[in-house]
This record gives sequence, C-alpha cells and structure tokens, in this order.
Amino acid sequence: MTIDEQLKILTSRTDCIVSLEELREKLILSEKQNRPLRVKLGIDASGPDIHLGFAVVLRKLRQFQELGHIAVLIIGDFTGMIGDPTGRSKTRPALSEEQIKTNMARYREQIFKILIPERTEFRNNSEWLGKLSSKDIINLTSRYTVARILEREDFKNRLISNQPLYIHEILYPLFQGYDSVMVQADIELGGADQYWNLLVGRELQREFNQPEQVIITVPLLEGTDGKLKMSKSYNNYIGITEPAREIYGKIMSIPDELIIKYFWLCTNLSDDEILKLEERMRRGENPKIFKELLGKEIVTLYYSPQEADEVQKEFEAVFKLKQAPQEIPEFKLKSGTEINIVDLLVLTKSLPSKSEARRKIKEGAIEIDGKKVSDIYYVLTITDPKILKIGKHRFLKIVPE
Repeated sequence: MTIDEQLKILTSRTDCIVSLEELREKLILSEKQNRPLRVKLGIDASGPDIHLGFAVVLRKLRQFQELGHIAVLIIGDFTGMIGDPTGRSKTRPALSEEQIKTNMARYREQIFKILIPERTEFRNNSEWLGKLSSKDIINLTSRYTVARILEREDFKNRLISNQPLYIHEILYPLFQGYDSVMVQADIELGGADQYWNLLVGRELQREFNQPEQVIITVPLLEGTDGKLKMSKSYNNYIGITEPAREIYGKIMSIPDELIIKYFWLCTNLSDDEILKLEERMRRGENPKIFKELLGKEIVTLYYSPQEADEVQKEFEAVFKLKQAPQEIPEFKLKSGTEINIVDLLVLTKSLPSKSEARRKIKEGAIEIDGKKVSDIYYVLTITDPKILKIGKHRFLKIVPE
C-alpha cells in the first residue's frame, strides 16, 4: 500500500490532525527503517465497559495496527487517582487503586473485540509517575507555564465562574503529557475533547529533545439521548458487550438526526455507501429503515451476521406483533417478597437511581406483564414470574425462588 493510500485510511473520519505533513514523514520513515510506529492511546479507567463512543478511537487505532504499527495503551492507574477534569465544571472524583484494577481487568476482556492482541502493548503510567521524586515533579512543572495551562477552556471557565480549580488538576495534563515522553509515542490518538491534553504531550516531548508526536483526534459521538457525548456517567451509552438485542434495541431508539453520524463513526460501510444512504434519507425515506440497517451493521461488527438477523426478527416480533422476546434475562427474589416498583427497578439495575426510576414511571415507560405502571408507590408481591418492561426494548423476568 502506498503512503498516500495509507494516509487516506488513517485520516478518514477524523476531527483534527497535527500535522498531516508530519504524519506523512513518520509513515515514510517507518517504511524506510522497517520500524512500526508507536501509537499511543490513554485509557480512562473510570468505568469497566467499552461503549460505541470509545470504540470510535479504538477503531482508528485498529487501522494503524492493520498497517503494521503498535498500539500503546496507557492505563491511567496513576492519573486515574487524580481524575481527568476535561470538560467538567467541577472537580472529578478520584478513583481508588482497587476500582482501577477492577475496571481495567474488564477493559482487557473487551478491548480485543476491536484491537489485534499481538500488536497491542499495555503500560501502566504508575510505572514512571509513581516513581517521580519531588525534584522530578519540580523539573517537570518547570517545562510548562501557568499561562499556557490556563488557556484550557474548562480551567478558564471555572476561574471566571469562581469554581474551585485545584493544583492536582493542573498537574493532570502534565502527567498525561509525560506519558508520551516515557513511551516515546510517535502518534497519539484521542477524542476531540482531549485535543489540548494531547498538545501538552507534544510540547513536553520537544522539551525532552524527542521528536514530537503527531496528534489525531476523532469526533465525539452523542449518546442515545442525542444531546450529551456518549458516557457511562450520563447513562446514555451502548456497550459493545451488551447482549445483541440490547444493542439493536438501543440503536432503534437514537434520534433520527444521529443516524448518519453513527454510520460514519460506528460502521465499516464505505464513504460512497453512507453518502447514498444520506441522500435517501434526505429524499424522505422512513428513518426506521436506516436504523434497522444501522442496528444490523453494528450487531454484525461485534457479534455475527446470523446474530444480527435473529435480533432483527425478534425486534419485529416484539414491537410489531407485540410478542415478548424468546429469551429474557432473569432476576430471582424470594417468593412472597413485597417490593416497591421504584426499589425493584434500582435493585435489578434496570435503572441507575430512584429519581430516574420515578421519572420513567411517570413517563409511562414501565410495564409489568404488559400493563403500564403509573404509580410510584405501587408494590409488587413476588408469587409467580413477572415480566418487567423498561422503555421500548428492555425486558426482565422477575422469578420467585
């Protein structure tokens, strides 16, 4: 494959590249020296599940691997205990060592649904950050100015609005940038909201007399609510290891205006294929047709074409013919248990909080055995199996034991 052909693949569906010419030079040098490029990606250790939003950058990383390069995944077991403040209006809670270990064990199980294991290198940044002495930290902070740090939009906004900005948060981008120095990254990938952090790594490499990494950012993917970026924190995500029927059902619930963006960022369809779909939508074809295609493409990607066909048929049976799915996950409760509907929704992890459960009940989104529950004080007695329906696509069988 020529350098131009490689560039076309690597630069497609990206947000920003600093810089294209440097990327070309690195690819040429890599070929000349027969040395794979080291492509860095920092992993947020705040949650154990990979969702479609995070998969966007992982899929870009996979493209580098397919061209023979090495993915260097930086596990933020040290920086995770600080908490990345990016895009937040207040201090982000730090994680404990135990939380980080648990989350990363789960990440490793999922990440190879996308990445090539033999071309993936995992590094914990506690390897070097945990060993920095006071003198080392002073040396590191001497390489960057306060004025430059305060150019960050979120830091600036917090100061303007008299929100607290702590010194440990200011250190976060420096530590993340120092990761690039320690692994000698040729390229660093990240979401569009990480652009500033990635620049710090580039600038610190220059300070430490290393070649500067090329920065490539990818667009952020909005979640199922159509407003906020997909995130576990916002409970608007679609996990790549969720049951196939859950993935398909959630895709069917995304706002129509996000359909084409999901095709661009979450599928392997070609540019021409997506542009044709976009034109058909523009002409007024039913958006449901395109959601069905999108759901099948994504389920195929993370499961199989056969699974995609099956969940589509099941979805039609459930929502067109009003049948219950053939297989429903079960939750067991002691026979005779009396439980409030709000408590049940939280206990079964069907919804993340009591306030969210109350909201869904008031919206008419909760059913038991096909009948809507509109009373937040409704008490269920568990004497025989009950089918709990949450929203349009989630079912749970409550079974007495």
